[in-house]
Parts: sequence; C-alpha cells; structure tokens
Amino acid sequence: MMEFIHSLTDWLLDFSDSQWAVLILGLLSFSESIFFPIPPDPLLIAMGIIEPSNVLWLSLVVTLSSVLGAIVGHFIGKKLGRPLARRIFDEEKLSKVEGLFTKYGSWAILMAAFTPIPYKVFTVLAGVLNMDRRTFVIASIIGRGTRFFLLGGLIFAFGDTIESFVNTDFNLITVLIGLVLIVVLCIVVLCINRYHSRKSG
Repeated sequence: MMEFIHSLTDWLLDFSDSQWAVLILGLLSFSESIFFPIPPDPLLIAMGIIEPSNVLWLSLVVTLSSVLGAIVGHFIGKKLGRPLARRIFDEEKLSKVEGLFTKYGSWAILMAAFTPIPYKVFTVLAGVLNMDRRTFVIASIIGRGTRFFLLGGLIFAFGDTIESFVNTDFNLITVLIGLVLIVVLCIVVLCINRYHSRKSG
C-alpha cells in the first residue's frame, strides 16, 4: 500500500511544471479533504519552488479547494454517516461523543486542519455528529489557511533553499505549534475558570 502511495505521489509531482498543474493541485486538495490519501503539500512545494513568485497564489488555491472539499465531506457525513455510526456505536455512546464534539469540535477541526492529523476523518465526522456548518467552515479556513500560507510563505521567502526543511520538518513544526496552542488554550480556560470562581465566591 505504501509503495502505491509513493508511486502515486511521484506521478502527481510529475505535473508540477505542466499546464494542468494548478487544476491538479486544486483537485488534489479538494479530494484530500474527503477521501484521497495524499495531501497537497508535496505538489504545492514542487510548484512553489519552480515559481516562488506564484506560491502565495497557489496557497490560496489549495486553501479554498481544501475547504470546499471539507464542506462536501461534512455534507456526506451528515447525510450518510449517521446510520453507519449507529451500526458501529450504540446511541448512548454516540450522544456522548456528539456532546464532546459540539463543545470542543471547532478546536478539533482547527488542529486537524493545521497539523498532519488526517483532516478528512474530521470533516466527515463533523457531519456525522452534526457540527454547526458555519463554525466548521470558519475553523477550516483558519486551520487550512494558516498551514498552507505558512508553507507558501517559507517557500516565497527562502526559495529552493528551504526545500529539505519543508519536506522533512514542516509537519513536525505544525505539530509543535498545535501543541503550544493547546497548552495556551488550556491555561487561558483555567485562568478564566479561576477568575469566575473567585468572583462568584
């Protein structure tokens, strides 16, 4: 399976300097938010290195097409996922998960959109658990936009000298940033809760 994915990735990278490159990049980003196993990052990197002056425009293409794909994933999950979820989980467990996702879902979507966590799983799950679409779209735009514009910005600023870094360490950096954001969020929530406890006491 991994050999197939690597071969497919190499095949897609062959389009990086073709006239169809932007269309393929958009389709790849769109489908990856629903079911496709290969993220758009490698193709975005290859195209950005070929034309660094266009990489921010390409980042916008990837962001918008990824969010559009996520909306379709949400729709699929909402229309088709619930009956399947009921076969896997009993209604009581599903209701508990739904409550947690409703409470923290936007942060889960934000982290999945920004980090290497499989974003497609969360887009469909958000639909299955009936997450508010507007909140879902906003979190997706912020997460996907931050990821792809950060990647595009590095390529724009450093060109092909940054290639080895973005290919090997970029995902690690996004994970670390995600963890920092989670820690900061927990500290903020803890401080707010303590403030309200003291005020009410």
